[in-house]
Amino acid sequence: MVQIAKRGYTLFISLYVLMHFVVYFIGGEMLSTTLSLFGLAAFVLGYFFLPMKQAAISLLLLIIALIVHISAGTSLIEGTVSGFTVMSGLIALLLIVPTISWVLEEKPYIESVINFAQNLLNTSRKFYFGMMVITQIISYFLLFGSIPMVYSMINDFLNNQKGEAWENYKGTALLRAFSLTTMWVVSIPSFIFAVDALGASLGLSILQGFFISFAGILLSVLFSYYQERHYGVDLTAGIQEQLKKIAEQKKQDTEGNGDALEFAFLFVTLFGSIFLLNALWDVQLLLIIPIVIVAWVILYFIIRKRSSAITENGKIYVAKSIPNKAQQFSILLAAGFLINAVNQSGYGEYIIDGLFYVTDAVPFLNFLWVLPFVVIILGFIGLGPLTVIVLVSGILQGVDLPYPPEIVVLGITSGSVISIMLSPLILPSIILSSVNKLSIIKNGLMFNYKYAITFYVMVQIYLQLFVLFFL
Repeated sequence: MVQIAKRGYTLFISLYVLMHFVVYFIGGEMLSTTLSLFGLAAFVLGYFFLPMKQAAISLLLLIIALIVHISAGTSLIEGTVSGFTVMSGLIALLLIVPTISWVLEEKPYIESVINFAQNLLNTSRKFYFGMMVITQIISYFLLFGSIPMVYSMINDFLNNQKGEAWENYKGTALLRAFSLTTMWVVSIPSFIFAVDALGASLGLSILQGFFISFAGILLSVLFSYYQERHYGVDLTAGIQEQLKKIAEQKKQDTEGNGDALEFAFLFVTLFGSIFLLNALWDVQLLLIIPIVIVAWVILYFIIRKRSSAITENGKIYVAKSIPNKAQQFSILLAAGFLINAVNQSGYGEYIIDGLFYVTDAVPFLNFLWVLPFVVIILGFIGLGPLTVIVLVSGILQGVDLPYPPEIVVLGITSGSVISIMLSPLILPSIILSSVNKLSIIKNGLMFNYKYAITFYVMVQIYLQLFVLFFL
């Protein structure tokens, strides 16, 4: 029964994604209804094999949406038909983005990049900075899968360096680096959804997010200096010891350099294609990115004369990976239903008005001070940044705010950065704890709370200065 449900789920969620593109380009009420029915069918089938623990959040969102519909007196049938189409673009993105990893598995690209950059990473501060940069680059391709991948490589490199000081050094670099990507990396679904939903400029949002993210990296490097002094361990000596061993064992060869350059080329072509197509083609980002990724992956394997690898990887992905995404997709489908219910009922305006009322009641406080805390608080009750940003952005979408959309995007995503670093209930922290064997509380809250407070203040200084001088 479970296997049948998984196959049915894979079929309907795949049809849901395909129908998303058909509806966008062809349109029509009948096709839109069909899209919604595919989503509803996948949503229901997911509960036949999802454990209750994994199904709890989506059920909670579903119940809240039903309560909103009933209390507001809106049509439940119309809400269902329109509500289960809201997340089709985001689910299409989440279904297609992981295919990028097929390319990375073809060659030891990441190892080559690290080997290539060895001479630049010969002190603890430089190595820490390098870990954060590499994690952000890999996050572009693998999302939070970058955390175990980079940790594994760094752990192999520092295989003789043990203890909490080293785990703090590695863990904070990886978790902070990934969390900062949610402010600017174009393949991070929460960032793209916020940009798309709020009508923000992609270029300005990326530029602004990259600037704050880079400042966040420098801030983290500064914190790592004081953390090293706190533990009283000479991390630079340990890193240089490992570099000497590698230099004695083997020298960097031409092929390794070639793989590193090829990886840089792949990164530029994927990022550049998305940016160029967005400038030339007036369609939603959530549509452009999946199309570019599919074309990019197919072209890569055709050029390498490895077309058969597309079929091989595709079979494994359909059989194993898609059913494993049922929890995430169920949450998003329920979130879309809830967003639609809130917007239909008009409750969204009441929520935002309530936030403005709170900020007006407190001197020197405005909406941008409070906005990140919405994401942070919901993160501590188990809602991941993607779900929270989808909910918040979806509600804000229909509200006239006195701030540029790029500023609102930064306010929301800064909350997701802090939520990822601190919440023990969010996947990146759980993944990091599974590989470094420290507790989730220690990896997240204990190691990062001082940094998170400082980061919040830094972002707010930027936001409030913008409001002061430009609004």
